[in-house]
Amino acid sequence: MNEQEPTTRTHVLWFPDWPLRATLGTAPPHPPTALVHANTVVACTASARAHGVRVGQRRRLAQGRLPSLRMLPHDPARDERAFLPVLRLIEEHAPGVHLLRPGLAALRSRGVSRYHGGEDRAAAALLGMLAEQGYPEVRIGVADGAFTAELAARAAASDQPAPQAWTIVPAGESQRFLAPLPVQVQGDEELTGLLTRLGVTTLGGFAALDAMAVRDRFGERGARLHALARGADSRPLSPRPPDPELVREIDFETPLGQTDQIAFAVRQTADAVLLALADAALVCTEVRIDLTDDDGGVSSRTWLHPTCFDAGDLVDRVRWQLEALVESLPPASGQDADAAHAFRGIVGVRIAPVAVDDAAHHQPGLFGSGTDERLHHAVSRVQTMLGHRGVVTATVSGGRMLADRQVLTPWGERPVVERDPSRPWPGSLPGPLPAEVFDPPRPIRVCAAEGSEVRVDARGELSRPPALIDDDEVAAWAGPWPMCEHRWDADRAVAGHRFQLLDARHRAWLVFHSEGHWWAEGRYR
Repeated sequence: MNEQEPTTRTHVLWFPDWPLRATLGTAPPHPPTALVHANTVVACTASARAHGVRVGQRRRLAQGRLPSLRMLPHDPARDERAFLPVLRLIEEHAPGVHLLRPGLAALRSRGVSRYHGGEDRAAAALLGMLAEQGYPEVRIGVADGAFTAELAARAAASDQPAPQAWTIVPAGESQRFLAPLPVQVQGDEELTGLLTRLGVTTLGGFAALDAMAVRDRFGERGARLHALARGADSRPLSPRPPDPELVREIDFETPLGQTDQIAFAVRQTADAVLLALADAALVCTEVRIDLTDDDGGVSSRTWLHPTCFDAGDLVDRVRWQLEALVESLPPASGQDADAAHAFRGIVGVRIAPVAVDDAAHHQPGLFGSGTDERLHHAVSRVQTMLGHRGVVTATVSGGRMLADRQVLTPWGERPVVERDPSRPWPGSLPGPLPAEVFDPPRPIRVCAAEGSEVRVDARGELSRPPALIDDDEVAAWAGPWPMCEHRWDADRAVAGHRFQLLDARHRAWLVFHSEGHWWAEGRYR
């Protein structure tokens, strides 16, 4: 290793399978699950790897290895959002944390090691703290530079108990530690492929090449990777700037049991949050509200906003969360209308901004922000009067039934689409789709001319041509089109035949016949 190239002793904290932890929300072990992007596996659980599923596999190959494998879309933004609280947690115990990527953080070893009395004791203290907070799977590597420390963290034995799950590479021994590792660990597929064809398969072999020859052949990128292979990682660690103190909370001396009382009491707290955001030149787009009752229980919920919150919006979210808490409680005997919003006493409310943005991005234009701003204020006002779910937005989802193809989300919330509409859905209805969808489907009667109900057998043969739909004459009809899904699941299995019927009033219906019953799925307009 070139002694003139400065290196910094570094602690790297590695959270294995972090994208899966961020998606599933629980600590390992996880059921066989894979995250997929562009039909390629980008992360998979240990239980999936035990059946041959690997990162980089195509979706079809992974499903062939394990047919019961659960496939979920990968969202890098979600990984980063979920990792921010972990960074704050680390920073409380070791200031100066550096984010390498979601699931991987670095610290300068000098400060934390001197405080705890050694690099190993510092690693043990960090692991113990994270295990207490629900992260027992963390691994730590200590070495000269972040690259070697990351590989040392990955080399920590996963079967050891968490307090000992670390690897320390002594100072000046980075090149010896890296030498037997394959060149693939550098993550550059193009350079790795070329080195492999040249017979260079390990970092030790790569490091043995002449530095000037590597620079001439592979350019600055190759020279950088060559320096890493020699253990000369001189990247500076840029500490993550501490977050401004934006969280505000209020405690009540006497538990409050009315939504109006609590909403009035938190108005000043909401104003304080907005003032703290203004001092930091920020606006809040996502907020978490914690309600603490007199038994010590905490009800938490995260709220989104299509633009940014003001104080009135925060008070509305507190009120809606309280109303949802009321609805979740069993009704008390003898409860009258005046006590409809009474519930277990609330002793504290905490408002914590989760996602913030630069206030400059939300400043009105020279002539105002126009229609969008007026529309937002109008819709928000209606939502305040009608409640959280009083105003919803529609998002297209995947599915075969019409009710499955729409997702209604309260205004201001981020829509969560569980079924990808771009995937093929054999048996789904092609466009144009009915303008009116009945959810749940409406029961109807479809009869023949003599009044007997029309039946459809397993082969799609009709007992009689449709002549009446309820009390209206059928002017024209088309079908049947078979539809079947979830045949392997008795609780969710749906099978039947679809028809399009036009009645005498020129209204077109989409109807569905299943298990001897007729249902109206939608109506064309």
